[in-house]
Amino acid sequence: MNTSATRTVVLLACLLVGLSARSAQAQSLTEIGGRLGVSGDPTQFYIGGHGDFGPVIDKLSFRPNLELGVGDNVTELGFNFEFAYKIPVPNRPVTAYIGAGPALVIAHTTNNTDTGGGFNILFGAQHSNGLFSEIKFGIHASPTFKFGIGYSWKH
Repeated sequence: MNTSATRTVVLLACLLVGLSARSAQAQSLTEIGGRLGVSGDPTQFYIGGHGDFGPVIDKLSFRPNLELGVGDNVTELGFNFEFAYKIPVPNRPVTAYIGAGPALVIAHTTNNTDTGGGFNILFGAQHSNGLFSEIKFGIHASPTFKFGIGYSWKH
């Protein structure tokens, strides 16, 4: 499949997930938060924010986020449409989570702006006070690796 066809398929998948998230929209916003971290390929620092809607179904939340990355002679803006499955840790004030979702990534260099679709797989842990850390692995246009920390406020 050529690059143009791949982009079209990934963008259509993003659109379908976004449209199918109606049940998530019916849920209430339970948390809002901010995040920052580093990424590899491209090597960048990033900052962003997220909302947590859910649960959509038992322990599964819709957690869209926006991240702005700078460095490595490129500026990237990622719109991530991720779902997170929360796993309470018994007798601890921590909840682990795993998740995944499509992404729309806009990358700008000095003479070029490129838009592409990607996909993220994520793992994280969040303390009951709101502090969290997260690792993401990206496929296609998404950065290949991200490590971030952040804070979520109950809404």
